[in-house]
Amino acid sequence: MAGTDGALSRRGLRGRKAELRALDELIATVARTGSGALALIQGEPGIGKTTLLAETAARAGAAGFAVCSGRADELHHLVPLSSLGSCVLRGDGPGASAGTGTGAGTGTGSGAGAGSRPLMSLPAIAEPARVHDQGIGLVERLAEAVESRTGDRPVLFGLDDVQWADPLSRFVLQQLPTRLGTSPVLWILTSRREPAGPAAEIAAAAEDHLPTVTLPLGPLPGAAVGQLARDVYGEDIHGDEVDARVRQLLDGAGGNPFLAVELLTGLRTAGASDGFARADTGTSGGGAASGGSASGAGSASTGQTGHEAVSPGLVAGVRARLRPLRPDTLRLLQMGAVLGRRFGFHEAAALCGRPAAELIGALDEAVRTGLLDDDGDRLAFRHDLLRQAVYADIPPSARKALHREAARSLVAAGHPPIDATPHLLRGALPGDEEAVALLRSAAADVLPVTPDVAADLAARALELVPPARPLWFAVGEQAILCLTRAGRNQEALATGDRLLAARPPLATFGRLQSALGETLWSMDLAGELCRRTEAALATGSAAPEIAARLTALRALALSREQDLVLARETGESALAAAVATGDREAHVRALSGLGEIAQNAGESTVALCRFTALSTLDAAFLPEAVVAHLHLDDFASGARLLRRAMDADDATATRQAMLLWAQSQHDLGLGRLDDADAVLATMERLENEVRVSVQQLNARVLRSRIALLRGDRDAAGEHLDVARTRLAAKPNPGNTAAVRHLEAVHAEADGDLDRAVERIQQAEQDGAFMRWRLLRDSVAAAVATALRGGDRALAEGLAAQAAAYADRNPAVPTATGLAAQALGLVRNDPALLERAVELLGAGPRPLLGAAARTDLGETLLASGSGSGSREERRAVEELAWARDAFAEAGAHAAAARAQRALDGAGRGAAGPGGGRGTATATAVHPAVRAVVQVVQRPVQGWEALTASEKKIARLIAQGHTNRSAAELLVLSPHTVNTHLTSAFRKLSINSRVQLANLVAALPDG
Repeated sequence: MAGTDGALSRRGLRGRKAELRALDELIATVARTGSGALALIQGEPGIGKTTLLAETAARAGAAGFAVCSGRADELHHLVPLSSLGSCVLRGDGPGASAGTGTGAGTGTGSGAGAGSRPLMSLPAIAEPARVHDQGIGLVERLAEAVESRTGDRPVLFGLDDVQWADPLSRFVLQQLPTRLGTSPVLWILTSRREPAGPAAEIAAAAEDHLPTVTLPLGPLPGAAVGQLARDVYGEDIHGDEVDARVRQLLDGAGGNPFLAVELLTGLRTAGASDGFARADTGTSGGGAASGGSASGAGSASTGQTGHEAVSPGLVAGVRARLRPLRPDTLRLLQMGAVLGRRFGFHEAAALCGRPAAELIGALDEAVRTGLLDDDGDRLAFRHDLLRQAVYADIPPSARKALHREAARSLVAAGHPPIDATPHLLRGALPGDEEAVALLRSAAADVLPVTPDVAADLAARALELVPPARPLWFAVGEQAILCLTRAGRNQEALATGDRLLAARPPLATFGRLQSALGETLWSMDLAGELCRRTEAALATGSAAPEIAARLTALRALALSREQDLVLARETGESALAAAVATGDREAHVRALSGLGEIAQNAGESTVALCRFTALSTLDAAFLPEAVVAHLHLDDFASGARLLRRAMDADDATATRQAMLLWAQSQHDLGLGRLDDADAVLATMERLENEVRVSVQQLNARVLRSRIALLRGDRDAAGEHLDVARTRLAAKPNPGNTAAVRHLEAVHAEADGDLDRAVERIQQAEQDGAFMRWRLLRDSVAAAVATALRGGDRALAEGLAAQAAAYADRNPAVPTATGLAAQALGLVRNDPALLERAVELLGAGPRPLLGAAARTDLGETLLASGSGSGSREERRAVEELAWARDAFAEAGAHAAAARAQRALDGAGRGAAGPGGGRGTATATAVHPAVRAVVQVVQRPVQGWEALTASEKKIARLIAQGHTNRSAAELLVLSPHTVNTHLTSAFRKLSINSRVQLANLVAALPDG
């Protein structure tokens, strides 16, 4: 068998020919097709997963792959990027991660694998992790690095012991295989069998997008175990020559190769002493000697390492191996076992209470006997089961004390607090204020990256502090903030109320209510937020900066009420107080609240001023500034901000999902329906990935409207159904009004005008504070629906609102044009509709202009001036223009409406050859003809691609990465990936190589 010359390799690969064949096939498939694949190797500890991964990596390397491999570590499972960093970085020693804030590289060892250059430097991997979106920027940076590497050779990523992967690495690994599915990347993961564990989550996320294989490793057959005995005792030993004690040991190993080898080695090391044989084989109650698994599942446990019990047989076997060692060596191994599978020599020596120089002999013996490996930077137990067995032999009370001492030692050596937290969680006792301080510091460090971990750490710190002490309230305040950031709002509110029930000092009362502000706002409890902030302010005991925060929160809550004058005054007071105190949090809250208030009041210029100031203070709010520019029809400034935000330096500081929301508003406003739909789909996917839901309902509302414009009723209905489901989960007034408006559009499309009018009325009642936002672009359509439904009062009310909005925004063509259009419909006045066409024609939104031209054309035709009259000629001109504009945007249903009106005039109109406005031409625009004849765009092949998909496909075929294509097209790399994924599906291909070949074969390629 190739690559299995060494004894260790032979032992680990005995009986694994079928698995090796499957992995060899994956290596060949990835190399041949240029597309990705993933294999998950599962099994109990010691069953051979690590050796199989190493052999696969060696074979891939021999086949020309770049190999990046690493291992997750049980005692680093909280350190952000510790697992992923072991794959993409070379180990830089214990000090490499100090001060990074992410822990990347800490205790991760050789990382990129022998002979491989690292994919990324430590700063490159650490900095993108400090984004608001929990690693989305990191996913894109890594994807770009891998795409670049795969330009000349395929890549293998191997990660061992994924069950211990840290949360940020798990998040990234759930995205990267799919993101890189069109690149030649082979992912090999190993994990213990956990049906709902991290490895299963990663595989499930990938299985619909690339070939995914799960290889469960079962017990070795008897013949293979017999071969292991000959490996240990020598080739001259045959199966029938192994004595009864050895046979009993092998039977007790249950087919687990590592346990079998360790038991045999222990027997040999101990000189086959009767005491050892009895200790191992006489165990009953489900231990290894009675056929239990090496993991100890269902067996009597001699120790617990946090995840699984260790079998008595393994402990006994390792104990026999340790018996001949010097006391110093045994103590070094025990301290190392406390520190983790990988540890620093100086750290272990410090925990021993000895100078490192005095333990060199002990280190030499541990390495020489095959218990530890030394890569020059870190020490590592040869297998984690060895560490667990050594650890299990330490008395439980001693373990707790050693973990506490290990935490203190790591911090003293300069490690970040997060490195010490696993030890604190095992060793800290109630009242340990030093441990509380370290947990709080660790929580603050990881909050921007892994909020769930931060929330758990803060909650644990709170448990260690006796209630009602000043420290208890301070830790509780931090716990509220961390829980809220993690989306665990109910826990945050319960924690806050428990703290408040203890009757804290009045100043503390204000701090806690301020901390609960974001929680209550996230829960859509504006009324409760207003009540609590007013109560806290009424005490007069809050510190100035806390009073400023509370006032800003009150203004935000008041933005949902009818009295926006009071809300604005409150926000201005908050802003002044924030500036006076210099409190950044109060400043951000005040500007955010004032921006919300201005939007709800329909004051777009004021909103832009507030959000511009806010984005200057914090670039995370740049998307709000983009949208504010669009509300003023300033698409040029909006585009400049989008380009700036998508620049590599700024993108990491911006909320990626909200940036995509801003991009969708830009594309939709310009009539780029395909692009807007793709961006909204991308935004929804990113929000799902980071487990937040800010714009998901609104995204489905807009996607449903886009589908209706296209004439795709099935897709429109599906989006409406999803929006209704999300409304049930978060039924705030704004969401309710948005869905009611959408239901009105659907009802009219179904011919149910009564229901359409009823839904508009409900939206007006339920979302009064959202009125301007909801009707900003669709008020004229709502007026037309009300008129067709016979509710003139509703139509007049809507037109009055449009006029009021125009008065607030007199320099905005969309505002003034829609106001004229709404009033023109109510009065059936062609002159007003002509004015609307003129105003909207001066604006940047082609679909609104086309809708106004349609209304004008239909009104002129309905005037009854007769065939061939000036009015009819003008109507045909406007309708033809509208039809072509809709068709070019892909709004085929709207184009068909204009065409039907033209048909009603008894005339055709100009197609592309005749030019817009040629009333005497009779050709029908091809896109309109497709709608009229119910001919859909092909679902497969090059012609099924949208214009954007074709542009991106050509760029990728030329060798561009997602990022470089995004830079050329001024798009997010995430949106490029959405377009590319859609193109691959339509073209029935799965690699960039195939795409390049297909594009090269095109007539114009």
